[in-house]
Amino acid sequence: MAIEKVREYFAQFGMEDKILEFDVSSATVELAAKALGTEEARIAKTMSFKKDDGCILIVTAGDVKIDNAKYRHKFGLKAKMLTPDEVLEYVGHAIGGVCAFAVNDGVKAVYIDESVKRFDTVFPACGSSNSAIELTPDELYKYCNATEWVDVCKPKE
Repeated sequence: MAIEKVREYFAQFGMEDKILEFDVSSATVELAAKALGTEEARIAKTMSFKKDDGCILIVTAGDVKIDNAKYRHKFGLKAKMLTPDEVLEYVGHAIGGVCAFAVNDGVKAVYIDESVKRFDTVFPACGSSNSAIELTPDELYKYCNATEWVDVCKPKE
């Protein structure tokens, strides 16, 4: 199970006990915010996009969406999200629990959007549809082995 893979990943840092598991679903930003008792913006959602023979991941705040013009300017191609089957194949986590921790080799790079920097801590998923971990933006960057900070989002309308 993907959450066990993520738990093993965090064990190397002595942080496996920081993973939170819920009795309810946290598969969407809205559900995760309810499970955690926090605002949706603090849910760090991981989105997966096609890139060459694999994908890239972009972790964003829960209250933003990809700005296609910014994405194209940054990456030189149109933003095309993976299908659920491709997400599982390339990333190794199923929709609802996608995160940038303990990912498959199909992930070519991880980017963290500037939108998460406005919070002291955020809550990314941990490989299952009922898990999360609380991290500072800098910890998120570190544990995702991020390539760089990017600005590719805009507020949801």
